Amino acid sequence: MIKRFSVSIEDTLLNKFDKYIESKGYSTRSEAVRDMIRDALIEESINYGENDVFGTITVIYDHEVKGISEKITHLQHGYFGEIRAAVHVHIDEKNCLETLIVHGKAEIIKKIANGLESIKGVKNVKYNLTKVEI
Repeated sequence: MIKRFSVSIEDTLLNKFDKYIESKGYSTRSEAVRDMIRDALIEESINYGENDVFGTITVIYDHEVKGISEKITHLQHGYFGEIRAAVHVHIDEKNCLETLIVHGKAEIIKKIANGLESIKGVKNVKYNLTKVEI
């Protein structure tokens, strides 16, 4: 069942919102508001570490640092239940990018990202988590 509600908003903010939704390709304000509400609720629920989430962890590292590949692989093997797949890309002669596809409790996924970040030679770690439903 779909419910309607109204929102009071200043002209300047509404104009910015209209430009935003046009740039994203929304055909109506309602579609954009629904997606924004859904995203906010998912983000809020992910902040509680007991939630089951899906996502990616992307790591950029210097593969010339002694032992780094083994350390990254060892950490990943410690979380074989959460890491569903890994994609490895050679950026250049020195740097690699690895993206892990993950599933599990949010607090564990964040722990994996933190563990990767603490390895000497890792330059950057970013993760993105989501849920199927709120």
